[in-house]
Amino acid sequence: QVQLVESGGGLVQAGGSLRLSCAASGSTFGIGVIGWYRQAPRAQRELVVTISRGGDTYYVDSVKGRFTISRDNAKNAVYLQMNSLKPEDTAVYSCNAFRYGIPSWGQGTQVTVSS
Repeated sequence: QVQLVESGGGLVQAGGSLRLSCAASGSTFGIGVIGWYRQAPRAQRELVVTISRGGDTYYVDSVKGRFTISRDNAKNAVYLQMNSLKPEDTAVYSCNAFRYGIPSWGQGTQVTVSS
């Protein structure tokens, strides 16, 4: 089983930056794609970005050019650098990891962007 712990959320003004971290522990061997999802109040959870073990990435259009995901396989960690933040980026951001097709989720970290 994989445990995921997110950190780095907080309150920031529009135009500011935050860096989220997702640390994996437990049965980390075989972790494949890791992704960040977010859920705003009264909205469905949406996929924001994913990164494969080999470094292939996918970004939802709304964050392209502003967010950057990176991965350190040796540390079993994934990072999400978020720049030029907008109020509409406000949400709980959760880390998701697939290991042999089985997903694991972190508890989430709140990101609030004030206008």
